[in-house]
Amino acid sequence: MSSLLFNAVFAIKRLYMSLKHNTLWNLFGSGVPFLLGAVTIPYLLREAGVEAFGILTLVWALIGYFSLFDFGLGRAITQQVSANRASGQTEELPSLVKTGLLFILGTGLTGGLLLAVFAAPLGTQWLNVSESLQRSTIYSFCIASLGIPMTTLTTGLKGVLEAYEDFKLINLLRLFLGAANFGLPVLSVMMFGPSLPIMVCSLIFARLAVLGAHMLLVYRKLPPGWLKASFSKERMKGLLPFGAWMTLSNLVSPLMVVADRFIISSILGASLVAYYTVPSDFLIRILIVPAALSVALFPRLTSVMATDRKAAKQLYEKSLKVTSLTMLLICLCIAVGSYWGLSLWLGEEFARNSWQVTSILAVGLFMNGIAQIPYAAVQASGNARVTALLHLGEFIFYIPLLFLFLHLFGLIGAAMIWVLRVGVDLMFLLKVANESTAEPHQSDSVVPAEVAN
Repeated sequence: MSSLLFNAVFAIKRLYMSLKHNTLWNLFGSGVPFLLGAVTIPYLLREAGVEAFGILTLVWALIGYFSLFDFGLGRAITQQVSANRASGQTEELPSLVKTGLLFILGTGLTGGLLLAVFAAPLGTQWLNVSESLQRSTIYSFCIASLGIPMTTLTTGLKGVLEAYEDFKLINLLRLFLGAANFGLPVLSVMMFGPSLPIMVCSLIFARLAVLGAHMLLVYRKLPPGWLKASFSKERMKGLLPFGAWMTLSNLVSPLMVVADRFIISSILGASLVAYYTVPSDFLIRILIVPAALSVALFPRLTSVMATDRKAAKQLYEKSLKVTSLTMLLICLCIAVGSYWGLSLWLGEEFARNSWQVTSILAVGLFMNGIAQIPYAAVQASGNARVTALLHLGEFIFYIPLLFLFLHLFGLIGAAMIWVLRVGVDLMFLLKVANESTAEPHQSDSVVPAEVAN
């Protein structure tokens, strides 16, 4: 009896240590590129000019947003590969992975084709680009379209590596890509001058290198000959429900993040937008801290749920406590020191107009950071539909309430309604996550994954 207890305690301790290790790698992979960008952006802005640099940032955003053309299958692959590995069904992995990757490649090619088709109107009409840069902008968007299938396919391959919890290699590649996103345009400016198409070519070269590295790593993880596995419609049916709900969530959630600034501009005027967007954008970047843990937690919870619900519950609760304490300390410092920090960074005039907004947003940041953990737990259970419907419901109520609160309270009203939204989001996710990680009663029947999704 004592031997069994010792083994159980040792296994749980090893679980936590591994999760901590993966979380630190995620922080490293996300944080270092951000610091590199802070160093290189002033140089690019000075040498390329404000407008050309602005178009470069649009290319970054387009390649990132069009990665939604993986239709959530990257996350779905992680979930199903983790579950299959935990249950010992490794013989099904080749067909599962190849089916998912082929579908992702097809959707990525579709996304790239769409960007190429709309490159001309984007460069000449929709973005109000100056005439001297229009031709370069069109060429740049056409070149960027090549990066979209590379990005979506890389997302699928990364999903496989996350299922194997190889976060060290994932984040080394993320670090390389982040450094290349900022560093290669700098090198191209130094060598060839401020040519926008050449800068974008350097980004595509980086994407190609990262895709090749992911392909090699996945090739080594899976059983020999997995590339010869056949495409399976049944596997596709298993992946699509999870991926489709993930896509809905990934479409709606970013809209709620950026919609407020456009609505603020339309109601209060563009002159006041910065007083909200500057602290908002800064605070959102702090979410890399809980996100680092949630990304590592997702495949681990998926596999543990399949074998030991009690251990999964303990792992979830431990992660929730650690995240809550970490976010409390960070957000308390921000809320209390907002005026001093903004004065030091942007001057007293900016601080006077923005410190109250910042302090209110810090409350929402605390709740949004905690919500990363139950969000991962719900998806680890395979129930992506719940989070997608939650985000859709939030969007329906958030936008009209944002208009109302802006008219009543100004910028502070925008901050208040955002805090209300993320608070509701947290409460709902905590409830669903507790149900998802609870130990099933002996009388409960096992629900097939297809039905649960």
